[in-house]
Amino acid sequence: MPKIVVTGAGMVGLTAAMLLAKDGHEVTVVERDPESPPSPGEAWAHWERRGVNQFRMLHFLQPRWRQMVEAELPELAAALLGAGAARFNPLELIPTEIFGPAQPDDDECAALTARRPVAEAATAAAAAGTPGVTIRRGVAVTGLATGTPTAANVPHVTGLVTESGEVIPADLVVDATGRRSALPSWLDAAGAPSVIEEEEDLGFQYYGRHFRSSDGSHPALIGGLLQAYESVSLLTLPADNGTWGVGVITSGRDAELRKLKDNDTWMRVVRGYPLVAHWVDGEPLDDVAVMAKIPDRYRRFVVDGTPVATGVMAIGDSWACTNPSLGRGITIGLIHAVALRDLLRTGVLSDPLKAALAFDEVTEATVKPWYDATVRFDRHRLQEITAQIAGRRYEPDDDQWKITNALLYASGQDGEVLRGFLRFAGLIDTVDEMFSRPGFFEKVVEKGAGWQDAPPMGPNRAELLATVNA
Repeated sequence: MPKIVVTGAGMVGLTAAMLLAKDGHEVTVVERDPESPPSPGEAWAHWERRGVNQFRMLHFLQPRWRQMVEAELPELAAALLGAGAARFNPLELIPTEIFGPAQPDDDECAALTARRPVAEAATAAAAAGTPGVTIRRGVAVTGLATGTPTAANVPHVTGLVTESGEVIPADLVVDATGRRSALPSWLDAAGAPSVIEEEEDLGFQYYGRHFRSSDGSHPALIGGLLQAYESVSLLTLPADNGTWGVGVITSGRDAELRKLKDNDTWMRVVRGYPLVAHWVDGEPLDDVAVMAKIPDRYRRFVVDGTPVATGVMAIGDSWACTNPSLGRGITIGLIHAVALRDLLRTGVLSDPLKAALAFDEVTEATVKPWYDATVRFDRHRLQEITAQIAGRRYEPDDDQWKITNALLYASGQDGEVLRGFLRFAGLIDTVDEMFSRPGFFEKVVEKGAGWQDAPPMGPNRAELLATVNA
């Protein structure tokens, strides 16, 4: 079986290593950060990951992630549950009088989620116990080792070069170092053509905190996990061991809201939103953490039908990353890792050129649509926030945006629409699959018709600024 080296011991790199090792591959994971993970119970208090700038920000593992882990890596699901991860299903929290009796497939909408340090510590422990996986921490990669070019005169990667000068040989290098990936510069140094790269900083800014209850419960879910208001959005995300995260999402150019980095200001603001106020009634676990300048970025490693290199493949955020407001990154990364595992099962790696082309095709078919949909939503939402700051109504000439808002509004009116929306939001169904249900589109149009005139469920811009400046 081919020897595979994975760069990056984050959530995506570790799950990819486990998937590949379970197929019989010899997998080595190399990680720049030297510190070994503590037990999941100590991870929040004692583990720092200098290479992951969003390590202590809000995270959510979508229902699709749980489905894949329970099917492909049941030992990881067990490790997460043992670490106190929350199995969370909003459909179980809604009275049947409102949205009707439970349906046979409702359980598919359940997520298995935790704070990032806890989830990654549990994943690291599961990966370390997986036969065929070796994890080396404190190894800084500086470039790629290359061998004889392929028939198309494309550089062929044969391993990694470390800061100490060690060459780690590999039949395949899988880059999972995330949004800070240096792969394009490594390829450039190896003489490869430039990759296709599209990047835009949409300009969101995140202000987040974590809380814990005294009895291990989570706050009541009154609205969606992500709620849009005038000029801001709010996130409420259940996590492990009776903890949860609350985030305020603003435009990075909104100077008047930068006071949200102050704990007292942040608390006043969140308490001003009736559907969210009770989410800050627990014990604060941290101060307000701020994250900004997080670009949406897409890379393609096949240019004009020819790979820029063979023997190396990028997955997850190393391939494409988005603003994290929809909480899709780790789940998309696992979808990508499963697609890679499935491709290697065909034996295509014996022909490096064919393998590179096939992985590009699989990537474009399986994960690129999720990236495109996320960027489209982010772009519209930021433009809407910008208009609201200026006191204007956002009215783009885009039917998809109108249907998106009608869907969100209708999901609060009808059980069938809510279930369809949750399956789409949880990455279980694509937008085409959601709207292919008989009568679903018509019901969204009917139930969601009043979305533009819906009464506000929180403060307007002037009221928000008054609270900030109180």
